[in-house]
Amino acid sequence: MANVIVIGAQWGDEGKGKVTDLLSKSADVVVRYQGGVNAGHTVVVNGQTFKLHLIPSGILYPDTECIIGSGTVIDPKILIGELDQLEELGISTAKLMIAQTAHVTMPYHRLIDQASEERRGTRKIGTTGRGIGPTYADKSERTGIRVIDLMDSESLRSQLEWTIKYKNVLLEKLYDLPPVDPEAVITEYLGYAERLRPHVVDASLKIDNAVRKRHNILFEGAQGTLLDLDHGTYPYVTSSNPVAGGACVGAGVGPTMIDRVIGVAKAYTTRVGEGPFPTEMVDGIGQVLCDRGAEFGTTTGRQRRCGWFDGVIGRYAVRINGLDCLAITKLDVLDELEEIKVCVAYNLDGERCEDFPSDGRKFARCQPIYETLPGWKKSTAECRDLEDLPKQALDYLKFLAELMEVPIAIVSLGASRDQTIIVEDPIHGPKRALLDAKGQPVEHQS
Repeated sequence: MANVIVIGAQWGDEGKGKVTDLLSKSADVVVRYQGGVNAGHTVVVNGQTFKLHLIPSGILYPDTECIIGSGTVIDPKILIGELDQLEELGISTAKLMIAQTAHVTMPYHRLIDQASEERRGTRKIGTTGRGIGPTYADKSERTGIRVIDLMDSESLRSQLEWTIKYKNVLLEKLYDLPPVDPEAVITEYLGYAERLRPHVVDASLKIDNAVRKRHNILFEGAQGTLLDLDHGTYPYVTSSNPVAGGACVGAGVGPTMIDRVIGVAKAYTTRVGEGPFPTEMVDGIGQVLCDRGAEFGTTTGRQRRCGWFDGVIGRYAVRINGLDCLAITKLDVLDELEEIKVCVAYNLDGERCEDFPSDGRKFARCQPIYETLPGWKKSTAECRDLEDLPKQALDYLKFLAELMEVPIAIVSLGASRDQTIIVEDPIHGPKRALLDAKGQPVEHQS
């Protein structure tokens, strides 16, 4: 039995959906623990593409239970749309469960999110405009609507009549927007409630029961470490905690229940939205990575900013999350490059800086210090074992492992399930380690 957390080790969009999908084959339960519809996972199975925003990737396995934990914020309309899409594609959603204590995104959250971002002008954060920040804000202010409230029409009406009256003042007086019709919202969301009611459970209790039965549990986060509300590149962050510690709070489990934490990182770096990005490439190579990696957001369709691999934020992600191992994705995107750069430290005001600065103003002044490695100029898309990789590609992976001081367990070479080298199974225990903490090869373990 193993309880494993999968987190993003960069700014999100690292390919967590594919890694979670792969590991879900060995999991009995998959739990989504934070974020909302501002995140998206793309999974390709037998040539068919599934784009999921709220439902855990494990839903694609018929015997796997999937739980949306209380740390998430749920847009019922989008969630129901995902349910309908999966059912139309022949994917059963009978084993999906929704935490009754998860908070609900309302129409006024989206309106306030979009209007607030527009008012920021040059100080925009880069929000998706899906209402996530205002939903979490209401949660902290203790004025939010939870899934359990949707299940009780009298409770929902009582809360929304007061809340919408208050929100309408903001919409009209602060943002010059028309008010929201309380009755229309109540009717709409009571309709959503009836559709979702069969899935609503006490999620923490369900997870605890699975632990007691010694089931394998996979905790799936959204976004990435550098977008964490407390530990990311504030204020250019999300409104929740994507880091490993957020899994315990968002799922409702104690930290002693966690066995391993796996971080997912691209073989290069991308970022969506605003904020500093030291290794960003604004030249032709950046566009090559964008084109070859299909770097467009699952949720918004926005083009991702591309840059070289940043080892400084990588080491920071290892420290903040307590990573046991790494999954490196999209190695194949680098196949055509003559040489590849890796940021090993920053130049900060004339001094070498090897640790991520928590002061955003300092981070914005950081200039990357690179080491250059030779490219391999060969396709890796068909590689299925370490021995199949070109020597330079294997050397690149060893360099990253040594730089971040954590073993690499999975290497992804394309979007499909089968385009993967699984060196070590984080759920069933090690088959062998690709590299030790010093980047040295380790012999096969029986």
